[in-house]
Amino acid sequence: MTTPSPTADTGAELLPIATPARTRAALRTLIRPDRGLALTGLGILVAATAVGLLVQPLLGRIVDIVADGRPAGDLTLPVVLLIAVAVVQGLTTTLGLTRIARLGETVLARLRERFVERALYLPADRLERAGAGDLTARVTGDVARVAEAVRSALPEMARSVLAILLTLGALALLDVRFLLAALLAVPVQLLTARWYVRRALTLYADQRVANGAQQQQLLETIGGAVTVRGHRLEEQHTERSAGRSRKAVDLTMRSVNLVLGFYGRLHIAEYIGLAAVLIAGFWLVRDGAVSIGTATAAALYFHSLFGPVNAALVLLDDAQSAAAGLARLVGVTDLAEQPEPTAGKAAPVSVPQQRTVSSEAAVTVHEVSHAYGPGRPVLHEVSLTLKADEHVALVGTSGAGKSTLARIVAGVQQPTTGTVTAPAGTGEASVVLVTQEVHVFTGSLAEDLRLARPDATDADLRTALSTVHALDWAEALPDGLATVVGEGGHRLDPARAQQLALARLVLADPALAVLDEATAEAGSAGARVLERSAEAALAGRTALVVAHRLTQAVAADRVVVLEAGRVVESGPHDELRDADGPYAALWRAWSGSRATTAPHP
Repeated sequence: MTTPSPTADTGAELLPIATPARTRAALRTLIRPDRGLALTGLGILVAATAVGLLVQPLLGRIVDIVADGRPAGDLTLPVVLLIAVAVVQGLTTTLGLTRIARLGETVLARLRERFVERALYLPADRLERAGAGDLTARVTGDVARVAEAVRSALPEMARSVLAILLTLGALALLDVRFLLAALLAVPVQLLTARWYVRRALTLYADQRVANGAQQQQLLETIGGAVTVRGHRLEEQHTERSAGRSRKAVDLTMRSVNLVLGFYGRLHIAEYIGLAAVLIAGFWLVRDGAVSIGTATAAALYFHSLFGPVNAALVLLDDAQSAAAGLARLVGVTDLAEQPEPTAGKAAPVSVPQQRTVSSEAAVTVHEVSHAYGPGRPVLHEVSLTLKADEHVALVGTSGAGKSTLARIVAGVQQPTTGTVTAPAGTGEASVVLVTQEVHVFTGSLAEDLRLARPDATDADLRTALSTVHALDWAEALPDGLATVVGEGGHRLDPARAQQLALARLVLADPALAVLDEATAEAGSAGARVLERSAEAALAGRTALVVAHRLTQAVAADRVVVLEAGRVVESGPHDELRDADGPYAALWRAWSGSRATTAPHP
């Protein structure tokens, strides 16, 4: 269960945040596979803490020996025992904390894997509404905060809680009146913890949202720097970035003030408790109920609680911050989960359930509609059939719904209503989508290609590159297929990056290929080369091509025209061009613009 999506001051509909109950349930699920490791580590820490509690009675024994004027030789045994306690406690504590730390790292790795896995399946429109900043803040800041808590707070919290419980038990064994005196500090500590927790969770959640809005603004400003400069909007964007930064700083300062108040209240509790134990010791020693050594041990026991009590309460700061980050991560993983279809009812419209697999390489889109929110329809009951090995060009004006339909056919977008019958592939991928936004992953060119087929040989890679007319430039790179590309490596221009994406498509060998303006980023110089590459990559497979240039429509077996989210025409290029309908108007406009911009001889 998640809370409704908050809305940042950017106007974006942020991704949801899991409720505390759902967050705890997700945490239990993450820990369950390693229950044995958790119990073993906890048991060792209990033993280590119990051994450490022998220090105070031994010191009290030394005090009694000195107070009674006994021979110096009587000090030998307690001193030797103190050394033994230190060694045993050090070894067992190290072992226990190591196992707890291993548990934390294992759970953290599992959380990261699950987050990345689920985030990849988030609906594209949902990510667009949230903005890149929100997801970026979660995958960076929130994961880092949870990781920090797992590596430092979790082991220390486990150790501190055990020390508190066992030390209170030891005080009761000395004399129950020492325990009662020590407990006078508890009301102040509990009120302090309650005061802090009630304020911290909301504050840290707001801080994470503010950081997400800040990152979103920075991403938009930097990503659109050319446009910002072109329209002389530098001051506006700078002020907007500064405003969101100020909000994030204000929330950070509020959290600092909250922590300072937290510490101040804890010091008051320490003073009350220690004063009460010392007074109790004074009265008990005066009445002969306990020895000076026992009273000393009691005072040392309570003083030894300063560290673990303060650590446990102070770690609430890390715990609350980590809990807020974990709730945001769980919110994303829950959003990506797909509900199971109920018996006797139609399956919900989602990527896994709404797509059925056909044994033939054909696609059927049946009455698909989609809206990006209330009152924002994009597609209206679109029905479309692609025959085996047929190449269909999807054309229309901007905003007609071409890219949305392409993503739905590819299975990366969830339609509001309708069904899609997808083809069965010869490999793992039955459908591959190639868009104009191609990412070149960091690594060697060979590794980038093998993302599509990990078992591909070098010969397979060269064949795929040759198919899309990219082998010559690939082998001309400084280290050939071993050349490092991507961030920090050899830079590939847009045309070569698209050829790389098309080569991955060839390696994946899907039954259906969907190209969403995959040649649009190349510019006029590289457009013809990319069109040849795309035509070669699509040979022998069913294809849906969102045509940026109508030359792609000319080469297609059939042209489908979208207008305001509806199919208004369908047929071969020549037939539609001569029909004087919407496609003919598009063709005349496109042909006229090309004639106008063509260079004069």
